[in-house]
Amino acid sequence: MSHEGRTEIASIVKEILIEAPAEKVWAAFRDFGEVQRVVPGLLAGCELDGDARIVTFYDGRVARELLVTIDDDSRRLVYAEVNGRFITRNASWQVFREGEDRSRFVWIQDLLPNELAGLISGNMDRAMPVIKRTLESSPVPD
Repeated sequence: MSHEGRTEIASIVKEILIEAPAEKVWAAFRDFGEVQRVVPGLLAGCELDGDARIVTFYDGRVARELLVTIDDDSRRLVYAEVNGRFITRNASWQVFREGEDRSRFVWIQDLLPNELAGLISGNMDRAMPVIKRTLESSPVPD
C-alpha cells in the first residue's frame, strides 16, 4: 500500500519447515542473546547490553537490536534495530507447531529505506537453511 507523500515500507517474510518440535525451536530462538547458536558461521559476534544485543556481521556491520517483546504463549519474539543506518527496522520470529516433531519458523522484517531490502532479504535467505540444518541436526547447546 502506498500513501501519497509517504514512502512504502519494505516488508520481507521468510518461512521454513523444521523437522524438530516447536518447543525445541522456540527455546533456541527465545534466547535473544545467543542468536549465533542458531546461525553458526553467519555472525562474527553477539553480546547483550541491557535489553539490547550488539550483533556483529562478518561484513563488519554492527547492529544494536533492542528486544521489544518475548511472548512464550504465541512463541513470538520481536526486536528492532535502533540508531543504525535504517530509518526503521523491526523484525519478528515466530514458531508454529506443525505436528508433533515439526515446526514452521516465520521471520518477518519491516524496514526503511526500501533500498536496503535486498541486503536484508539476502541475509535472511542465507540464514534460513543454516537455521534448518542447525536445529534439525542436533540439540541446541546450553
